Amino acid sequence: MDRSRIGRLAPYAVTLGAFVACSTQTPSSSGGLSSEESFLLQDLEDDHDALAHEDGRDDDAVRGFLPVTLGLRGWHVQSSAVASQPAEQISRPGFSTAGWLPVRPDDAGAPGTEINALVQNGECPEVFFSDNMRKCFGYMPVRGPVTVARFAVPWWFRTDFTVHVERGQRAKLIVPGVVGEGDVWVNGELVASREIVTGAFAGHTFDISRLVRPGKNTLAIKMYPNDPNSMFTLDNVDWTQIPPDNQTGIQFPIQLQVTSKLSGTNAHVVQHNAPDLSSSALTVKVDVTNDSHREQEAVVGAAVIAPSGGGAPILVRQKVTVPARSTKTVSFTPDHYPGLNIARPRAWWPYLLGDQPLYTLRTAVFHDGEPVSRTRDTFGIRTVNSRLIGASPQAPQGARIFGINGKEFVFRGAGYAPDLLLRYSKADIARQITLIKNLGLSGIRLEGHDMPRDFYDQFDRAGIPIIGGFTCCNRWELPADGAGVTERDYRVIHDSSYSIGQLERNHPSVINYGWSDNEPIPRQEAESLRGFAEADFDVPIVASAEYKSTPTLGPSGEKEGPYDWVPPSYWYDTTHFSPGDPSRTNAGGSWGFGSEQSAGHTVPTLDSIRRFLSQNEQDKLWRQPDYNQYHANFEPGYWGYQFGTLFVFDKALAARYGQWSDLESYVKEAHVANYENVRAEFESFIEHSTDPNNPSTGVIYWQLNKGWPTLLWSLYNYDGDQPGSYFGAKEANRPLHALYAYDKNTVTVANLGARIERDLSVQARVYDRDGNVLDDQTARGIALDSQQVKNKVLTLKVPAATTPPAPARVFFVQLLLRQGGKVVDRNVYWRSTQEDVVDWEKSLGKPQATLSQYGNLQDLKGLPKSALSVVADTRRGHGPNGANTVTSVTVTNTSSKPVVGFFLRADVRRGTPGGAELPGDNQVQNALWDDNDITLWPGESQVLHAVYDAGDLKGAAPVVSVTGWNTDRIVVRAP
Repeated sequence: MDRSRIGRLAPYAVTLGAFVACSTQTPSSSGGLSSEESFLLQDLEDDHDALAHEDGRDDDAVRGFLPVTLGLRGWHVQSSAVASQPAEQISRPGFSTAGWLPVRPDDAGAPGTEINALVQNGECPEVFFSDNMRKCFGYMPVRGPVTVARFAVPWWFRTDFTVHVERGQRAKLIVPGVVGEGDVWVNGELVASREIVTGAFAGHTFDISRLVRPGKNTLAIKMYPNDPNSMFTLDNVDWTQIPPDNQTGIQFPIQLQVTSKLSGTNAHVVQHNAPDLSSSALTVKVDVTNDSHREQEAVVGAAVIAPSGGGAPILVRQKVTVPARSTKTVSFTPDHYPGLNIARPRAWWPYLLGDQPLYTLRTAVFHDGEPVSRTRDTFGIRTVNSRLIGASPQAPQGARIFGINGKEFVFRGAGYAPDLLLRYSKADIARQITLIKNLGLSGIRLEGHDMPRDFYDQFDRAGIPIIGGFTCCNRWELPADGAGVTERDYRVIHDSSYSIGQLERNHPSVINYGWSDNEPIPRQEAESLRGFAEADFDVPIVASAEYKSTPTLGPSGEKEGPYDWVPPSYWYDTTHFSPGDPSRTNAGGSWGFGSEQSAGHTVPTLDSIRRFLSQNEQDKLWRQPDYNQYHANFEPGYWGYQFGTLFVFDKALAARYGQWSDLESYVKEAHVANYENVRAEFESFIEHSTDPNNPSTGVIYWQLNKGWPTLLWSLYNYDGDQPGSYFGAKEANRPLHALYAYDKNTVTVANLGARIERDLSVQARVYDRDGNVLDDQTARGIALDSQQVKNKVLTLKVPAATTPPAPARVFFVQLLLRQGGKVVDRNVYWRSTQEDVVDWEKSLGKPQATLSQYGNLQDLKGLPKSALSVVADTRRGHGPNGANTVTSVTVTNTSSKPVVGFFLRADVRRGTPGGAELPGDNQVQNALWDDNDITLWPGESQVLHAVYDAGDLKGAAPVVSVTGWNTDRIVVRAP
């Protein structure tokens, strides 16, 4: 034991008495820490010394106790059509990789996909611009096996490593799954074939002790093409184009661990919390493996270290005997180790409900008084509850609702998608987390895309809940009769579930796991649940994202769809469903739990469009609605489950807002329509959450983002672009919010935050298009508990509905929510006296709506021009992820006549000191706004704030542009 390290334990000196009180073990005779206890409390820098993933020294000898990520100095990748030598030769040290593709690993420590290797080496440098990916690499119009010849053959992924294995030590290769299937070779010998190494999440550990040698060693994996129809793997369903390599490659780090006779792995905590979280009983588990031919004795120790201010570390240890060539699970239970009963634990909460304290678990195995292995992880103490509520004709078994630590809430999330080339970036995830929190979303859904550990670490710290699960529409959905399912399939299903459980169990952000469209067949379910149970992964498991069930898991209480355009009023419907469809698919009104649904396509800002669409594609976007946009998806049709064109969206846009004349006017209309629709979707689920007969319990917008620039289903684009859909969602999801219910013409006030909110008032004004006030009401003295939604605070007087040939008239509803007299939420709606009328008989069960009458908002085209005053300034400030610059923009409607300034948007841009914009792409695209796309009447003013990194200005001066529906573009200095 290195006694010099004990000096680092000074912060824990006051905890020795606590150790005596909480452990059945005896401290060292001096009354201080024993060497084992000291080792458990070493500074974190010692852990980093052993993690080559932290310092990049993967070619050094493995000196510590933790796994080392291989390939951090780089991989070499090549097609087997080029590298045609025998595997025995390719996988030997000294093999020449001249002509191969050198690849840098990503932030997860993995090399990514075959196309990533090509892009890193200069082929198709603008791979996501226009249809470059198709031009460079080929095209796949149908999900399934790879059909592009270049990628229809195996590819090699190769890296060298240096390791020193002493006598009695073992070298173990950890392969946490591959995208496709792989033959794993080390130093010229086959370690495991594709028969074993298959499944994107099925992890395996192989003992390669007899193969490694001092000096240089070689790992080579022959990757066979990914096929989501036959493999339990990744694909993107119909979310994007299909990468021509089918994402074949390696998305998780391949690691090597050198162990002695004894090693400890699989350390984790199982928690049993009191319903009121007044206490938590922790069970610590660690697997101890004896690789020797003789029985071995060991001391196993564990430390549970509370977050700052959470009390003294809890230290426990026990002696164990492990038979030869076996693994023994060592458990520290609160019955035998009373210190593991924590009174008043620091509870982890979603960010909207509280703080995110994390505990640290360290374990170590000692042999003959010396440490031989250790582990380190974090976990959060929290309880997830999930139940069915509100049985109704629409949801006869009830609707799924989630709660954390006994606090139930309306889940308002969106579906996350990873980078299309599987390039993991810590900084990009941090950036997206700021966008998610800025949107006010209460969580995300991962369908079939479990992520590297850092992803969950960041979401833990951010307090963003994750709903996880298997993907739909590929091999994960087995035939109902089990035809063609093999024992190998069931093994992969079990191993995948076990590995997923191991990865995610300690992460408090993960609150649920389940299946997608179809419920699992019986043995599939049994193998999955067995894998989860073996991993102690104990979150609620749900049978389906549709309204389906299994005898074991019971009803899911969830529903899916629609996915293409529906009118905003569609979301407020709570009565229509098809009794002949028990799955309740595409009956998307705001009742029950909507696991994935939206009104289809998203049109980005002009700035973003110009970054990824060619001029021809830009022209097609506004001129040709039935054009199959490459950045939608691969489906060329425009009805049913075909989303490659914007035809249905464009048809509704023209009918409701009027025909556009160019790209700019098309984008302007599309943003208004996207904002209106996304806001209605989220708000309707908040509004109807109080319905005692048929409550809405949650909604997951489909989708949050894409792994590349997109025109389909997103709240923000790949470049961080924030179009109308973004700000519609942001407005709807404000923690303290007033909303207008389309179905009742009433005002609802919601408190989706953590505190009781008092001294609230809400004022509602109804305006006609000409600025005349038709109704003006105020409700005062409102107080709301956390998560309370109060309906019918006001009932508004709005113009009567009209039908053709009577002219349609636009009117506005403005809501001003004040607290202590200060406006805390401003929300403006535009409605037509000619309403959208859904033909429900033709719409139910379909991913888009059929209308017998479109709402007519074309009166907006006649709005007179409004006059604006814009003043901006920039200062140093503090924001998420180190953002250090704040630009404030004061927008005032200075019109002398009662003319509304409609849908006003501000952007920070790079400019000159004199206030002119620089040419080209000058938008500061990562600016985070507290509000945007606002509407003001004469005399009204609003201050908007944007937070961003000063480096995004690239040395230019900040200027601000303000555009709007009925105003000239204004650009001002922001000194």
